[in-house]
Amino acid sequence: MAIRSPIIPTMIRVHLGAPDASARNITVPFTEYIKNVASSEIYPNWPDDALKANILAQISFALNRIYNEWYPSKGYNFDITNSPIYDQAFRENAQFFDRISQIVDEIFNNYIVKGNQVQPLYAQYCDGKNTTCSGLSQWGSLTLANQGKSPIEILRNYYGNDIKIIYNAPVEDNIMTYPGFPVEIGTSGDFVRLLKIQLNRIGRDYPAIPAIIDDSIYFTVDTENAVKKFQEIFNLPINGIVDKQTWYKIKYIYNAVKKITSIYTEGIGIDEASLVFNRTIQLGDEGDPVTALNYYINTIAYFDADIPYLDLKTPVFTEDTKQMVIAFQNKYKIKANGIVDANTWKALREAYKQTLQKVPETCMCDINEFFSGRYLSYDMTGEDVVNLQKFLYLICSKDHSIPGVLVNGTYDRLTQQSVKSLQRRFGLEDTGVVGPATWYRIVELSKE
Repeated sequence: MAIRSPIIPTMIRVHLGAPDASARNITVPFTEYIKNVASSEIYPNWPDDALKANILAQISFALNRIYNEWYPSKGYNFDITNSPIYDQAFRENAQFFDRISQIVDEIFNNYIVKGNQVQPLYAQYCDGKNTTCSGLSQWGSLTLANQGKSPIEILRNYYGNDIKIIYNAPVEDNIMTYPGFPVEIGTSGDFVRLLKIQLNRIGRDYPAIPAIIDDSIYFTVDTENAVKKFQEIFNLPINGIVDKQTWYKIKYIYNAVKKITSIYTEGIGIDEASLVFNRTIQLGDEGDPVTALNYYINTIAYFDADIPYLDLKTPVFTEDTKQMVIAFQNKYKIKANGIVDANTWKALREAYKQTLQKVPETCMCDINEFFSGRYLSYDMTGEDVVNLQKFLYLICSKDHSIPGVLVNGTYDRLTQQSVKSLQRRFGLEDTGVVGPATWYRIVELSKE
Protein backbone atom coordinates (compact mmCIF):
# COMPACT_ATOMS: atom_id res chain seq x y z
CA MET A 1 0.00 0.00 0.00
CA ALA A 2 1.38 3.39 -1.01
CA ILE A 3 1.43 6.51 1.17
CA ARG A 4 0.23 9.96 0.17
CA SER A 5 3.53 11.47 1.18
CA PRO A 6 4.39 15.13 0.72
CA ILE A 7 6.12 16.07 -2.50
CA ILE A 8 8.26 19.06 -3.31
CA PRO A 9 6.16 21.00 -5.83
CA THR A 10 7.92 22.28 -8.89
CA MET A 11 5.96 25.55 -8.60
CA ILE A 12 4.11 27.45 -5.87
CA ARG A 13 1.32 30.06 -6.23
CA VAL A 14 1.97 33.13 -4.08
CA HIS A 15 -0.66 35.76 -3.30
CA LEU A 16 1.01 39.17 -3.07
CA GLY A 17 -0.87 40.40 -0.04
CA ALA A 18 -3.00 39.31 2.89
CA PRO A 19 -5.46 36.49 2.07
CA ASP A 20 -8.46 38.80 1.46
CA ALA A 21 -6.47 41.59 -0.15
CA SER A 22 -7.13 42.44 -3.79
CA ALA A 23 -3.70 41.48 -5.05
CA ARG A 24 -2.07 39.47 -7.81
CA ASN A 25 -1.11 35.82 -7.64
CA ILE A 26 2.21 34.83 -9.13
CA THR A 27 3.55 31.35 -9.76
CA VAL A 28 7.25 30.81 -9.13
CA PRO A 29 9.54 27.77 -8.83
CA PHE A 30 9.47 26.39 -5.30
CA THR A 31 13.25 26.70 -4.91
CA GLU A 32 13.11 30.37 -5.91
CA TYR A 33 10.32 30.94 -3.42
CA ILE A 34 12.42 29.49 -0.55
CA LYS A 35 15.51 31.46 -1.65
CA ASN A 36 13.40 34.61 -1.65
CA VAL A 37 11.91 33.95 1.80
CA ALA A 38 15.26 33.03 3.32
CA SER A 39 16.99 36.06 1.78
CA SER A 40 14.19 38.26 3.17
CA GLU A 41 14.25 36.88 6.71
CA ILE A 42 17.76 35.75 7.70
CA TYR A 43 21.33 36.94 7.20
CA PRO A 44 23.80 35.21 4.85
CA ASN A 45 26.74 35.71 7.22
CA TRP A 46 25.16 33.49 9.89
CA PRO A 47 26.77 30.06 10.47
CA ASP A 48 25.63 27.37 8.04
CA ASP A 49 23.97 25.38 10.82
CA ALA A 50 21.75 28.33 11.73
CA LEU A 51 20.94 28.98 8.07
CA LYS A 52 20.04 25.33 7.48
CA ALA A 53 17.82 25.14 10.56
CA ASN A 54 15.91 28.26 9.49
CA ILE A 55 15.61 27.20 5.85
CA LEU A 56 14.31 23.76 6.89
CA ALA A 57 11.66 25.51 8.98
CA GLN A 58 10.72 27.73 6.04
CA ILE A 59 10.48 24.76 3.67
CA SER A 60 8.34 22.81 6.13
CA PHE A 61 6.03 25.76 6.76
CA ALA A 62 5.39 26.19 3.03
CA LEU A 63 4.92 22.45 2.47
CA ASN A 64 2.47 22.28 5.38
CA ARG A 65 0.35 24.92 3.64
CA ILE A 66 0.52 23.04 0.33
CA TYR A 67 0.07 19.46 1.59
CA ASN A 68 -2.97 20.39 3.68
CA GLU A 69 -4.36 22.69 0.95
CA TRP A 70 -4.83 25.31 3.65
CA TYR A 71 -5.83 28.16 1.36
CA PRO A 72 -7.78 26.15 -1.27
CA SER A 73 -9.77 24.64 1.62
CA LYS A 74 -10.82 28.19 2.52
CA GLY A 75 -11.88 29.02 -1.03
CA TYR A 76 -8.72 30.77 -2.22
CA ASN A 77 -6.91 30.04 -5.48
CA PHE A 78 -3.35 30.19 -4.20
CA ASP A 79 -0.98 28.16 -2.02
CA ILE A 80 0.44 30.82 0.28
CA THR A 81 0.57 34.57 0.83
CA ASN A 82 3.60 36.83 1.00
CA SER A 83 2.40 38.38 4.26
CA PRO A 84 4.58 37.53 7.29
CA ILE A 85 1.51 38.10 9.46
CA TYR A 86 -0.07 34.99 7.93
CA ASP A 87 2.80 33.15 6.28
CA GLN A 88 6.35 34.09 5.30
CA ALA A 89 7.96 37.24 3.91
CA PHE A 90 8.30 37.13 0.12
CA ARG A 91 9.26 40.08 -2.09
CA GLU A 92 8.55 39.93 -5.79
CA ASN A 93 11.74 40.27 -7.89
CA ALA A 94 13.96 40.30 -4.80
CA GLN A 95 17.64 39.44 -5.09
CA PHE A 96 18.96 36.27 -3.45
CA PHE A 97 22.12 35.96 -1.36
CA ASP A 98 24.59 33.52 -2.94
CA ARG A 99 25.24 31.52 0.23
CA ILE A 100 21.55 31.17 0.95
CA SER A 101 20.90 30.08 -2.64
CA GLN A 102 23.60 27.41 -2.35
CA ILE A 103 22.12 25.99 0.84
CA VAL A 104 18.58 25.99 -0.59
CA ASP A 105 19.83 24.06 -3.63
CA GLU A 106 21.38 21.51 -1.24
CA ILE A 107 18.37 20.96 1.05
CA PHE A 108 15.22 22.18 -0.75
CA ASN A 109 13.80 18.64 -0.89
CA ASN A 110 14.17 18.00 2.84
CA TYR A 111 11.56 18.90 5.45
CA ILE A 112 10.67 18.43 9.12
CA VAL A 113 8.10 16.04 10.58
CA LYS A 114 7.09 15.33 14.16
CA GLY A 115 7.11 11.76 15.44
CA ASN A 116 5.29 9.37 13.12
CA GLN A 117 3.23 12.07 11.46
CA VAL A 118 3.19 12.33 7.68
CA GLN A 119 2.54 16.01 7.04
CA PRO A 120 5.38 18.55 7.09
CA LEU A 121 5.52 20.31 10.44
CA TYR A 122 3.78 23.65 10.78
CA ALA A 123 7.17 25.09 11.68
CA GLN A 124 6.15 28.38 13.22
CA TYR A 125 9.02 30.80 13.83
CA CYS A 126 9.72 34.43 14.70
CA ASP A 127 12.74 36.70 14.88
CA GLY A 128 13.11 36.29 18.65
CA LYS A 129 13.79 39.98 19.25
CA ASN A 130 10.84 42.07 18.14
CA THR A 131 8.42 39.16 18.30
CA THR A 132 8.37 35.88 20.17
CA CYS A 133 6.37 32.73 19.57
CA SER A 134 6.15 29.09 20.60
CA GLY A 135 8.32 28.03 17.65
CA LEU A 136 11.85 28.71 16.45
CA SER A 137 13.59 31.95 17.35
CA GLN A 138 15.71 33.08 14.42
CA TRP A 139 18.18 35.02 16.56
CA GLY A 140 18.07 32.23 19.12
CA SER A 141 19.08 29.76 16.39
CA LEU A 142 22.15 31.93 15.75
CA THR A 143 23.13 31.65 19.42
CA LEU A 144 22.70 27.88 19.37
CA ALA A 145 24.72 27.53 16.16
CA ASN A 146 27.53 29.56 17.73
CA GLN A 147 27.45 27.08 20.61
CA GLY A 148 28.14 24.28 18.12
CA LYS A 149 24.61 22.93 17.80
CA SER A 150 23.72 21.11 14.56
CA PRO A 151 20.58 21.96 12.52
CA ILE A 152 18.61 19.04 13.96
CA GLU A 153 19.68 19.96 17.50
CA ILE A 154 18.56 23.55 16.92
CA LEU A 155 15.21 22.38 15.57
CA ARG A 156 14.66 19.95 18.45
CA ASN A 157 15.39 22.72 20.91
CA TYR A 158 12.30 24.54 19.65
CA TYR A 159 9.98 21.86 18.27
CA GLY A 160 10.68 18.88 20.55
CA ASN A 161 12.97 15.86 20.69
CA ASP A 162 10.72 13.80 18.41
CA ILE A 163 11.48 16.04 15.43
CA LYS A 164 13.16 14.36 12.47
CA ILE A 165 14.16 15.39 8.97
CA ILE A 166 12.79 13.67 5.86
CA TYR A 167 15.43 13.69 3.15
CA ASN A 168 15.19 13.68 -0.66
CA ALA A 169 11.42 14.00 -1.07
CA PRO A 170 10.33 13.59 -4.71
CA VAL A 171 9.92 16.69 -6.84
CA GLU A 172 6.67 16.64 -8.83
CA ASP A 173 3.93 18.88 -10.14
CA ASN A 174 1.48 19.48 -7.33
CA ILE A 175 -1.91 17.82 -7.87
CA MET A 176 -4.95 19.01 -5.94
CA THR A 177 -6.72 16.31 -3.96
CA TYR A 178 -10.11 17.17 -5.49
CA PRO A 179 -10.30 14.82 -8.50
CA GLY A 180 -11.86 17.39 -10.80
CA PHE A 181 -15.38 15.97 -10.96
CA PRO A 182 -18.22 15.51 -8.46
CA VAL A 183 -17.67 12.55 -6.15
CA GLU A 184 -20.93 10.74 -5.52
CA ILE A 185 -22.49 7.36 -4.93
CA GLY A 186 -20.97 4.83 -7.32
CA THR A 187 -17.61 6.55 -7.75
CA SER A 188 -14.39 4.85 -6.80
CA GLY A 189 -10.79 5.75 -6.09
CA ASP A 190 -8.31 6.65 -3.40
CA PHE A 191 -9.91 10.09 -3.22
CA VAL A 192 -13.05 8.34 -1.89
CA ARG A 193 -11.05 6.56 0.79
CA LEU A 194 -9.42 9.81 1.91
CA LEU A 195 -12.85 11.45 1.96
CA LYS A 196 -14.19 8.72 4.26
CA ILE A 197 -11.23 9.03 6.62
CA GLN A 198 -11.74 12.78 6.87
CA LEU A 199 -15.50 12.49 7.47
CA ASN A 200 -14.99 9.84 10.16
CA ARG A 201 -12.44 12.05 11.94
CA ILE A 202 -14.74 15.06 11.74
CA GLY A 203 -17.52 12.86 13.13
CA ARG A 204 -15.59 12.48 16.41
CA ASP A 205 -16.14 16.21 16.99
CA TYR A 206 -19.54 16.31 15.28
CA PRO A 207 -21.19 13.03 16.37
CA ALA A 208 -24.37 13.72 14.36
CA ILE A 209 -22.37 12.64 11.29
CA PRO A 210 -22.91 8.88 11.00
CA ALA A 211 -19.78 6.72 10.99
CA ILE A 212 -18.74 5.16 7.69
CA ILE A 213 -18.10 1.51 8.47
CA ASP A 214 -15.41 0.69 5.94
CA ASP A 215 -12.48 2.67 4.56
CA SER A 216 -12.64 1.14 1.09
CA ILE A 217 -12.24 3.10 -2.15
CA TYR A 218 -15.98 2.84 -2.94
CA PHE A 219 -18.52 5.63 -2.42
CA THR A 220 -21.36 3.69 -0.84
CA VAL A 221 -24.78 4.53 0.59
CA ASP A 222 -23.35 5.04 4.09
CA THR A 223 -20.82 7.48 2.62
CA GLU A 224 -23.65 9.38 0.99
CA ASN A 225 -25.52 9.53 4.32
CA ALA A 226 -22.45 10.94 6.08
CA VAL A 227 -21.97 13.55 3.35
CA LYS A 228 -25.60 14.65 3.58
CA LYS A 229 -25.35 15.13 7.34
CA PHE A 230 -22.10 17.09 6.93
CA GLN A 231 -23.78 19.29 4.33
CA GLU A 232 -26.72 19.86 6.66
CA ILE A 233 -24.48 20.85 9.60
CA PHE A 234 -22.37 23.25 7.54
CA ASN A 235 -25.19 24.83 5.51
CA LEU A 236 -24.34 23.33 2.13
CA PRO A 237 -26.84 21.99 -0.44
CA ILE A 238 -27.94 18.61 0.95
CA ASN A 239 -27.56 16.25 -2.00
CA GLY A 240 -24.90 13.76 -0.93
CA ILE A 241 -22.69 14.86 -3.83
CA VAL A 242 -19.18 16.06 -3.04
CA ASP A 243 -18.55 18.86 -5.49
CA LYS A 244 -15.55 21.16 -5.17
CA GLN A 245 -17.31 23.34 -2.59
CA THR A 246 -18.21 20.41 -0.34
CA TRP A 247 -14.83 18.73 -0.88
CA TYR A 248 -12.88 21.72 0.38
CA LYS A 249 -15.31 22.43 3.19
CA ILE A 250 -14.67 18.89 4.42
CA LYS A 251 -10.93 19.51 4.05
CA TYR A 252 -11.20 22.80 5.95
CA ILE A 253 -13.08 21.27 8.89
CA TYR A 254 -10.72 18.28 8.91
CA ASN A 255 -7.74 20.65 9.12
CA ALA A 256 -9.46 22.48 11.96
CA VAL A 257 -10.27 19.45 14.13
CA LYS A 258 -6.76 18.07 13.55
CA LYS A 259 -5.22 21.46 14.46
CA ILE A 260 -3.01 21.28 11.39
CA THR A 261 -1.76 24.86 11.82
CA SER A 262 -0.27 24.24 15.24
CA ILE A 263 3.04 22.91 16.45
CA TYR A 264 0.95 20.75 18.77
CA THR A 265 -1.15 19.26 15.98
CA GLU A 266 -2.80 15.88 16.32
CA GLY A 267 -1.15 15.26 12.97
CA ILE A 268 -1.86 12.96 10.06
CA GLY A 269 -0.78 9.38 10.66
CA ILE A 270 0.35 6.83 8.11
CA ASP A 271 -3.02 5.06 8.25
CA GLU A 272 -4.78 8.29 7.26
CA ALA A 273 -2.44 8.90 4.32
CA SER A 274 -2.38 5.34 3.02
CA LEU A 275 -3.40 4.80 -0.59
CA VAL A 276 -4.68 1.57 -2.10
CA PHE A 277 -3.17 2.45 -5.46
CA ASN A 278 -0.19 4.45 -6.63
CA ARG A 279 -0.74 8.01 -7.84
CA THR A 280 -0.15 6.80 -11.40
CA ILE A 281 -0.24 3.51 -13.28
CA GLN A 282 2.12 2.66 -16.08
CA LEU A 283 3.89 -0.11 -17.99
CA GLY A 284 4.30 -3.24 -15.86
CA ASP A 285 1.64 -2.39 -13.28
CA GLU A 286 -1.23 -4.77 -12.63
CA GLY A 287 -4.37 -5.15 -10.57
CA ASP A 288 -7.82 -3.57 -10.33
CA PRO A 289 -6.92 -0.09 -11.59
CA VAL A 290 -5.34 -1.60 -14.70
CA THR A 291 -8.40 -3.79 -15.25
CA ALA A 292 -10.63 -0.72 -15.01
CA LEU A 293 -8.35 1.20 -17.36
CA ASN A 294 -8.41 -1.62 -19.90
CA TYR A 295 -12.21 -1.82 -19.82
CA TYR A 296 -12.67 1.91 -20.27
CA ILE A 297 -10.14 2.34 -23.04
CA ASN A 298 -11.29 -0.81 -24.87
CA THR A 299 -14.83 0.56 -24.96
CA ILE A 300 -13.71 4.02 -26.07
CA ALA A 301 -11.45 2.59 -28.79
CA TYR A 302 -14.17 0.26 -30.09
CA PHE A 303 -16.18 3.31 -31.15
CA ASP A 304 -13.29 5.71 -31.88
CA ALA A 305 -11.16 5.09 -34.97
CA ASP A 306 -8.47 7.47 -33.67
CA ILE A 307 -7.50 5.00 -30.96
CA PRO A 308 -6.21 1.54 -31.96
CA TYR A 309 -8.43 -1.24 -30.64
CA LEU A 310 -6.01 -3.86 -29.27
CA ASP A 311 -8.57 -5.77 -27.12
CA LEU A 312 -6.85 -5.57 -23.74
CA LYS A 313 -7.99 -8.49 -21.59
CA THR A 314 -5.32 -9.10 -18.96
CA PRO A 315 -5.07 -7.13 -15.69
CA VAL A 316 -1.54 -6.08 -16.70
CA PHE A 317 -0.37 -2.76 -18.15
CA THR A 318 1.28 -4.04 -21.34
CA GLU A 319 2.93 -2.36 -24.32
CA ASP A 320 -0.47 -2.57 -26.04
CA THR A 321 -2.02 -0.70 -23.11
CA LYS A 322 0.66 1.95 -23.36
CA GLN A 323 0.10 2.33 -27.12
CA MET A 324 -3.64 2.84 -26.60
CA VAL A 325 -3.06 5.28 -23.74
CA ILE A 326 -0.65 7.37 -25.81
CA ALA A 327 -3.17 7.51 -28.68
CA PHE A 328 -5.88 8.58 -26.21
CA GLN A 329 -3.62 11.24 -24.65
CA ASN A 330 -2.72 12.63 -28.08
CA LYS A 331 -6.38 12.92 -29.04
CA TYR A 332 -7.35 14.67 -25.80
CA LYS A 333 -4.25 16.92 -25.76
CA ILE A 334 -2.76 15.40 -22.60
CA LYS A 335 0.98 14.88 -22.17
CA ALA A 336 1.44 11.74 -24.27
CA ASN A 337 3.78 9.62 -22.15
CA GLY A 338 1.69 6.46 -21.74
CA ILE A 339 1.41 7.05 -17.97
CA VAL A 340 -2.08 7.29 -16.50
CA ASP A 341 -2.08 10.09 -13.93
CA ALA A 342 -4.96 12.08 -12.42
CA ASN A 343 -5.45 14.17 -15.57
CA THR A 344 -5.60 11.11 -17.82
CA TRP A 345 -8.01 9.34 -15.44
CA LYS A 346 -10.29 12.35 -15.45
CA ALA A 347 -10.28 12.48 -19.26
CA LEU A 348 -10.89 8.71 -19.51
CA ARG A 349 -13.92 8.88 -17.22
CA GLU A 350 -15.41 11.73 -19.21
CA ALA A 351 -14.63 10.12 -22.59
CA TYR A 352 -16.21 6.84 -21.45
CA LYS A 353 -19.31 8.70 -20.29
CA GLN A 354 -19.54 10.51 -23.63
CA THR A 355 -19.02 7.23 -25.49
CA LEU A 356 -22.03 5.64 -23.78
CA GLN A 357 -24.15 8.66 -24.65
CA LYS A 358 -23.21 8.40 -28.34
CA VAL A 359 -23.48 4.65 -28.94
CA PRO A 360 -24.69 4.13 -32.55
CA GLU A 361 -28.27 2.98 -33.11
CA THR A 362 -26.98 -0.35 -34.41
CA CYS A 363 -25.51 -1.11 -30.97
CA MET A 364 -28.33 0.24 -28.83
CA CYS A 365 -29.83 -3.22 -28.36
CA ASP A 366 -26.71 -4.13 -26.38
CA ILE A 367 -26.45 -0.87 -24.41
CA ASN A 368 -27.37 -2.58 -21.11
CA GLU A 369 -24.26 -4.75 -21.41
CA PHE A 370 -21.97 -1.77 -20.92
CA PHE A 371 -20.77 -0.89 -17.42
CA SER A 372 -22.71 2.22 -16.41
CA GLY A 373 -19.68 3.89 -14.82
CA ARG A 374 -21.10 3.52 -11.30
CA TYR A 375 -19.51 1.03 -8.92
CA LEU A 376 -22.53 -0.85 -7.56
CA SER A 377 -22.67 -1.79 -3.89
CA TYR A 378 -25.06 -2.72 -1.11
CA ASP A 379 -28.26 -0.66 -0.76
CA MET A 380 -27.83 1.20 -4.05
CA THR A 381 -30.78 1.49 -6.42
CA GLY A 382 -31.22 2.32 -10.07
CA GLU A 383 -31.63 0.98 -13.58
CA ASP A 384 -28.06 -0.32 -13.61
CA VAL A 385 -28.86 -2.39 -10.52
CA VAL A 386 -31.87 -3.83 -12.38
CA ASN A 387 -29.62 -4.73 -15.33
CA LEU A 388 -27.09 -6.37 -13.01
CA GLN A 389 -29.82 -8.44 -11.35
CA LYS A 390 -31.15 -9.56 -14.74
CA PHE A 391 -27.70 -10.85 -15.73
CA LEU A 392 -27.32 -12.54 -12.34
CA TYR A 393 -30.77 -14.13 -12.70
CA LEU A 394 -29.74 -15.63 -16.06
CA ILE A 395 -26.61 -17.09 -14.45
CA CYS A 396 -28.43 -18.39 -11.37
CA SER A 397 -31.14 -20.05 -13.45
CA LYS A 398 -28.47 -22.20 -15.11
CA ASP A 399 -26.05 -22.60 -12.20
CA HIS A 400 -27.72 -23.33 -8.87
CA SER A 401 -24.42 -23.06 -6.99
CA ILE A 402 -24.80 -19.28 -7.30
CA PRO A 403 -27.25 -17.71 -4.80
CA GLY A 404 -30.47 -16.57 -6.46
CA VAL A 405 -31.54 -12.97 -6.83
CA LEU A 406 -34.71 -10.91 -7.05
CA VAL A 407 -34.92 -8.38 -9.85
CA ASN A 408 -36.17 -5.54 -7.66
CA GLY A 409 -33.79 -2.65 -8.44
CA THR A 410 -32.26 -2.63 -4.94
CA TYR A 411 -28.77 -3.99 -4.34
CA ASP A 412 -29.84 -6.19 -1.43
CA ARG A 413 -28.07 -8.95 0.49
CA LEU A 414 -29.08 -11.62 -2.03
CA THR A 415 -27.52 -9.60 -4.84
CA GLN A 416 -24.40 -9.02 -2.77
CA GLN A 417 -24.06 -12.75 -1.99
CA SER A 418 -24.39 -13.66 -5.67
CA VAL A 419 -21.79 -11.11 -6.67
CA LYS A 420 -19.32 -12.27 -4.02
CA SER A 421 -19.79 -15.89 -5.08
CA LEU A 422 -19.02 -15.00 -8.70
CA GLN A 423 -16.06 -12.81 -7.74
CA ARG A 424 -14.51 -15.78 -5.94
CA ARG A 425 -15.09 -17.93 -9.02
CA PHE A 426 -13.47 -15.30 -11.26
CA GLY A 427 -10.46 -15.02 -8.96
CA LEU A 428 -11.36 -11.45 -8.01
CA GLU A 429 -11.40 -9.98 -4.52
CA ASP A 430 -14.85 -10.73 -3.09
CA THR A 431 -15.77 -7.17 -2.16
CA GLY A 432 -19.38 -7.48 -3.24
CA VAL A 433 -18.85 -4.29 -5.23
CA VAL A 434 -19.40 -4.43 -8.99
CA GLY A 435 -16.81 -2.49 -10.95
CA PRO A 436 -15.76 -2.87 -14.61
CA ALA A 437 -13.92 -6.19 -14.12
CA THR A 438 -16.77 -7.91 -12.27
CA TRP A 439 -19.40 -6.40 -14.58
CA TYR A 440 -17.63 -7.61 -17.72
CA ARG A 441 -17.31 -11.16 -16.42
CA ILE A 442 -20.92 -11.32 -15.22
CA VAL A 443 -22.23 -10.13 -18.59
CA GLU A 444 -20.07 -12.63 -20.49
CA LEU A 445 -21.06 -15.51 -18.17
CA SER A 446 -24.75 -14.68 -18.58
CA LYS A 447 -24.46 -15.31 -22.33
CA GLU A 448 -23.04 -18.82 -22.00
